[in-house]
Amino acid sequence: MDRVLWQTENRTRFYLLPREDRPMTQPAERAPIRSVADIDLSDWDFWGRSPEEREHAFRLLRDLDTPAFFEEPEISFAPRGLGYHALVRHEDILEASRNPEIFCSGDGGATNIVDMPPEFTEYFGSMINMDDPRHARLRRIVSRAFTPRMIKQFEADVEVAASRIVDELLATGPGCDFVTEVAAKLPLKVICDMMGIPESDYGFVFDRSNIILGASDPEYVSDPEDVATALLTAGMELQALVQDLAALRQETPTGDLTSSLVNANLDGERLTAQELGSFFILLVVAGNETTRNAISYGMRLLTLNPDQKRLWLEDVDGRAPGAVEEIVRLASPVNYMRRKVTRDHVMNGNRYRAGEKVVLYYWSANRDDRVFADPLRFDIARDPNPHVGFGGPGPHFCLGAHLARREITVMFRELLRRVPTIEAGEPERLFSSFINGTKHMTCEF
Repeated sequence: MDRVLWQTENRTRFYLLPREDRPMTQPAERAPIRSVADIDLSDWDFWGRSPEEREHAFRLLRDLDTPAFFEEPEISFAPRGLGYHALVRHEDILEASRNPEIFCSGDGGATNIVDMPPEFTEYFGSMINMDDPRHARLRRIVSRAFTPRMIKQFEADVEVAASRIVDELLATGPGCDFVTEVAAKLPLKVICDMMGIPESDYGFVFDRSNIILGASDPEYVSDPEDVATALLTAGMELQALVQDLAALRQETPTGDLTSSLVNANLDGERLTAQELGSFFILLVVAGNETTRNAISYGMRLLTLNPDQKRLWLEDVDGRAPGAVEEIVRLASPVNYMRRKVTRDHVMNGNRYRAGEKVVLYYWSANRDDRVFADPLRFDIARDPNPHVGFGGPGPHFCLGAHLARREITVMFRELLRRVPTIEAGEPERLFSSFINGTKHMTCEF
C-alpha cells in the first residue's frame, strides 16, 4: 500500500497536523473505501472519516483470514518501527490480552504505536505501559490504597456530584454544551476530590488532560510543531501538581487518595515521586476522558434510539446495568492499545514473530458480528455482552472500571429521572486515532 509522507526542506513533519495544514483531501473529495486496499489505519486521513465509513473499513478488516499489516505512522520525536498487525477480531484481542508474557506492554509503551521515547516515560510510563513484575508491584501498592472505606466514600461523592451537576444544568437551561457542562464535570470532580486536588485547580487539570489526549486536535494544540512540547509540558505540570500535594500529605495526611498512596507501605515498598506523578496522569487522563466520552456517547445513543430510552425510563434502576454495558460497548472510548510480541507465537492460526507489534482495536472488537448479534444496534437489554470497552481480560483490565460504571450509572439515573426529555444535538468529534471522543454537543430539554 503506497503512502505519501509530507516533507518540507528534507524534514518530515509531525503527523499530528491541524486540519487546515494537513495534506488530506476534504471529506467530499475523499475516495470511498471499497476494499481493504483503500484502508490505512496509520493514515491520518482515515481518522477524519465519518463513523459509518470507519465501521465499514473495520468490517472489511475483520473479514480477512489474516490480520492486516500496516506501516507505522511517522512522527518527528520517535523512531519509526517496522509496522504492526491490526488485531480487529474479538477473539484475537481476548487471547492477546490473556497472554501478557507473549504480548507485552512495557517494551516501548502500550498507548502509542511507535515506541515511546525515554523522556516521555517520566510522565506517561505508569502501569498501563509496564509488564510484570513492575506492573504487579505498582498495581499492588495502588490497590492497597483503595480501602473499602475510601471506595464507599467515593460512591457517595458520585451521588452528590451528579445531583449538583443536574441542578446546574436545569438552572442553565437548554442549549448548553452537554460535554463540558454535564459529561466532563462528573469524572473530573470525582477524581480531583479523590486525590485531594482543590476545586480551584479543576480547570487546570481538565485543560492538561485535554492536551494529552487531544494533541492531534487543533482545538487543543494549534501548531503541529508544538505537539511534543505541549505533551511533555502538560505531563510535567500535572506531575508537579500532585507531587507538591504529596509533599504536604506526607507531613499532614488526610483521608484522600494522595495521602494513602504517598504513605502506602507494601512490604517496605512505596511509590516513588515519579511513580505517583505518572499514576496521577493515568488516573486523570483515563478516568476523566474515557468516562466523559462514554456519558456523551450514551446521551447521543439515547437521542437516536427513543425506543431504548423509553425502555430504560420504565425501570431506571433495574435496566441501568445492561444499559451502561451497552453504552460502553458502542462508545469504546479507547480505540486501541498496542502490544509487542516477545517470542514467536501462533494465535488463532496466524503466526507472530518476536519483536513484531500488534495493535488491539477494541472499537472494532466491540462490533464483531461473530460475537454480537446486529452489533451496530443499541440494545440496553443485550445479554450476554462480553465487550472489551474496559480492555481485554488479564492484568491490564481497567483498574477504574468499577468507578466508571458507577459514574455512568448515577449520571444517567439523575438525567432520566429529573430531565427525561433531554436530547443531544450533533456531536463534534475529537480528531484522534486513540480516543473515540466527543468535544462538544448541545442538548435540549
